[in-house]
Amino acid sequence: MAGFRDVLRNRSFLCLWLGQIVANFGERLTQMALVALVYSKAPGSTIELAKIFFFVVIPVFVIGPLAGVYVDRWDRKRVMIISDISRGALLLVIPLFLSLAGNFLPIYVTVFLIFAITRFFYLSKMAIIPDLVPKEMLLIANTLSDTTKLIATFIGIAIAGIIVERIGALNAFYINAFTYFISALLLSNMVVKRIINHFKEDILLAKDAIRRSFRKSIWAEIKEGMKYIYSHPRMRFISGSFFLVMAASGAISCVTIVFIQETFDSVTSDLSILFMFLGMGAFLGAMTYGRFGQKIIKSNIISLCMVAAGFFIAAFALTAEFTKDLRLSSAVIFLTGLCVGPIIVSLNTMAHEIIPPETRGRIFSSLECVINLGFLTFMFVAASLAEYTSNVWILTACGILLFFGGGIIFLVGRKGV
Repeated sequence: MAGFRDVLRNRSFLCLWLGQIVANFGERLTQMALVALVYSKAPGSTIELAKIFFFVVIPVFVIGPLAGVYVDRWDRKRVMIISDISRGALLLVIPLFLSLAGNFLPIYVTVFLIFAITRFFYLSKMAIIPDLVPKEMLLIANTLSDTTKLIATFIGIAIAGIIVERIGALNAFYINAFTYFISALLLSNMVVKRIINHFKEDILLAKDAIRRSFRKSIWAEIKEGMKYIYSHPRMRFISGSFFLVMAASGAISCVTIVFIQETFDSVTSDLSILFMFLGMGAFLGAMTYGRFGQKIIKSNIISLCMVAAGFFIAAFALTAEFTKDLRLSSAVIFLTGLCVGPIIVSLNTMAHEIIPPETRGRIFSSLECVINLGFLTFMFVAASLAEYTSNVWILTACGILLFFGGGIIFLVGRKGV
């Protein structure tokens, strides 16, 4: 049975992993800086937060499908390095735009461009992992990759919140730019196993095959990725599960931030503490599952963890609202994270196991479109409802819906997915 040390001895994966740690932490700095900027403009507004998150997510639909096609044709390592350098350069201009324009319009445009480039980076990363490690180490590799992202997302937010309060939002953008440049340097040391994909096979076969490959339109390849998702039973299960998780994440994203700010009367400090405990739970859950859960049926883990996560989300909302106890709320949100980690690891591993190497880019981009549709739609629905009802009841309802959604996923998984 492969272990974490075995995977980390792989120099190429180690470079990817370390680069991911640095860059993801920088991204959390930017996220907290944006939250602070929105709060300074419109305190307590879920709609204003939803606007900034809209420009984070919309590139998934506008750029993602095209990025997926080209990632399958280009050198994925090179795409990741260029993406990091480009994102770092764009971050350096955000403070300049703010000082010159005095409004958020240039920020919206820059955020869109950064996350448009991120689509190329993310899809390349998802497609390249199976080329760095042998198949028997894939679950462990995904565990390390996903837990790294969870650490940066949650624990990184905790540290980022403190840093933003001390150095200011604008300086945080400079630090994030630096982290992207470090990531690019680390990625340059990867040695990627060369595989023969459909494009290269065409070159080696015959003139007619080459002509067919080049005549194939980009839109046809995008359609091919979507068709694969809906025609393959296990991919339908993966996309449905991801959609449910991301819909819940979207619904609680803006609402949770404002709920914590209002409940504990702070901008980023208590938000940072709670996200730290969420991240600790997610990290422990993912690492435990990655180490000991290799023989457990993944669909069962996914559904049961969804049920438990839904219960704890509702419990967190009610605990925070009626007790105002930060320590008790931290304990409950830690248990929520404990359930989230195994879900992400299982779904990504299932996808890597069944997606053909030569089509990973376009299929992952199609999958992203499906699941982020859930995030974006329910984010605006919840943010709009928050204008008319209490945030605590929105969070409680989200927890209940995820609880029953996990039960449905369990029934679907029993049919042999």
